[in-house]
Amino acid sequence: MVTISIVVPCFNEEAVLPETAKRLLALIGRLRDADKVSAGSSVYFVDDGSTDRTWQLIEGLSRQYPSVGGIRLSRNRGHQNALMAGLLLAPGDAVISVDADLQDDLSSIEAMVDAHLGGRDIVYGVRKSRSVDTFFKRFPAQAYYRILQAMGVDVVFNHADFRLMSRRAIDALKEFKEVNLFLRGIIPQLGFATDMVYYDRADRFAGESKYPLASMLALAVQGVTSFSATPLRMITVTGLVVSLGTFIVTLWAVFVWLFTDRAVPGWTSTVVPMYFLGGIQLLSLGVIGEYLAKIYMETKHRPKFIVESVLNPQAASLPVPTGVA
Repeated sequence: MVTISIVVPCFNEEAVLPETAKRLLALIGRLRDADKVSAGSSVYFVDDGSTDRTWQLIEGLSRQYPSVGGIRLSRNRGHQNALMAGLLLAPGDAVISVDADLQDDLSSIEAMVDAHLGGRDIVYGVRKSRSVDTFFKRFPAQAYYRILQAMGVDVVFNHADFRLMSRRAIDALKEFKEVNLFLRGIIPQLGFATDMVYYDRADRFAGESKYPLASMLALAVQGVTSFSATPLRMITVTGLVVSLGTFIVTLWAVFVWLFTDRAVPGWTSTVVPMYFLGGIQLLSLGVIGEYLAKIYMETKHRPKFIVESVLNPQAASLPVPTGVA
């Protein structure tokens, strides 16, 4: 048997939280009855600066159920930082991260525990398919994973943040000090023995998605710029291509000027280079600026999150890792 903690990042999840707690507690009860997890196994809800009644509900659940704990961040820090807080502060031999919206198949957690008992340190929850998604959600998501892989970023295709990590893997995760978190790219770098559990993703049980288009695009940019220098190299290649293209256009303009009467004085030499090269320069500066912004944030060494309060004494007794609070 192992002691597990299930970490659930929450941001304004009052509509779904009671049902999520009910299902997770029932799951832990079944795993205890099957002698797969110990009596000390628990659920930890991480409140990422919610503005609704999420924290009040977590407090009530903690008073009602000894196996429910809560971690409250001092302000909203984003899903990845809230998840990191739960991973680093929750106790147990293994920690399982799951979203609060009940879209992840909770029954797959038993298969994750079985894989961990079989010697796996990291077990990824991977979607079998995206058939339930609309085309406008499915195509960009799949294209994003393929782009990341093409740029050399080690990510698990169709895997989000539904996974099991052993205590050894989490201790290794503590060594990553970067502020710009993209856990889907960091965790595959840990190594260790891994496995995958495939599941069908359901619709959100209640409430609204906390990952609108703007947040998904921000996470996409984070993944690319945090783990790949390919965009910077593409600027060099683009510069070479543009230089070659400009040389060809120049030869064409000279030919038209010398051998035809169709040349418009000053048009080619002014308009074509100005618009073409101006657009390339702006694009290049934007990509370089994104990387400079990452360097700027990393050099500040600001904490990833600050814990305001902890409900469960098991978590409260754990030291807060250096550099995160």
